[in-house]
Amino acid sequence: MDLQAGILQDGSPMESLEKQLICPICLEMFSKPVVILPCQHNLCRKCANDVFQAANPYWQSRGSVISGGRFRCPSCRHEVLLDRHGVYGLQRNLLVENIIDIYKQECSSRPLKKGEHPMCKEHEDERINIYCLRCEAPTCSLCKVFGAHKDCEVAPLQTVFQGQKTELNNCISMLVAGNDRIQTIISQLEDSCQSTEENSEAAKRELCARFAALAALLEEKKAELLQRISQEQADKTAFIQSLICQYKEQLEKSSRLVETAIQAAEETGGAAFLMRGDRDTPVRALSLPRIVEASKGGRLDKIEPGYESMDAFSVSLDHLTEAVHALDFDP
Repeated sequence: MDLQAGILQDGSPMESLEKQLICPICLEMFSKPVVILPCQHNLCRKCANDVFQAANPYWQSRGSVISGGRFRCPSCRHEVLLDRHGVYGLQRNLLVENIIDIYKQECSSRPLKKGEHPMCKEHEDERINIYCLRCEAPTCSLCKVFGAHKDCEVAPLQTVFQGQKTELNNCISMLVAGNDRIQTIISQLEDSCQSTEENSEAAKRELCARFAALAALLEEKKAELLQRISQEQADKTAFIQSLICQYKEQLEKSSRLVETAIQAAEETGGAAFLMRGDRDTPVRALSLPRIVEASKGGRLDKIEPGYESMDAFSVSLDHLTEAVHALDFDP
């Protein structure tokens, strides 16, 4: 706490010093101040304990061991961690205590100046020293005896002041504790938000990995089935091509036979017709039964009807489609 800087900012050193010695909780001058580490702000030990108890409602001793806790400094909101001794484990600020003692001695030695105590507006020479409970206003003794408050119920001003000051301090402690709890909830919610984002990303990565594995399996199965179709295609195509070659060969032989038969048929002389056996083809090879047999293509293999069909390789994926549509997260 920089006392010198605070004093220089005010025209009256004593007034400025008094402001520096006020507890932010009870708004009174420090009583047995403690140092709140590590922010170095000061609190009355009782106020610090009130704030600590409000922020840690379940803090209690267990046998001879007392669990630690935490709360936030009301001046800077810095989080203060306490050991098992709680507030009583904090170091006392002896310097501030000495300054307070010196200040009180200085104040007690100063004569009371006129105007430092509030005076009654109706009776200028009377100090305000009582409080009207019905009107909820401070007043003087003459106002109670002769004035506007003669029929009202009154109480000593200091008593009312102490009562309301205590109530205000309790409210401040509750507000500070409430703010600390709210801050704790905010921190928890922020942690939950971050955890939600991290868990979501992990779930997305896992889902993508599972679908990638499923896609790879489907690609592998597709390649296997395509290979089987290609093999069947190659086998059937090779067989058909072999038949085509056989039939072409037979056609070529039959064409030559037709050509020879036509030439033989053009012979007009019987001797020449019958003597063709000395040249190209014997006439007996051109007999009608042989020609008929050659026109039938011999006994070459043929393909069965529907041989070119690939219907046997049809795959139904309806059940897989339904399974994909039914995909969902486990309950």
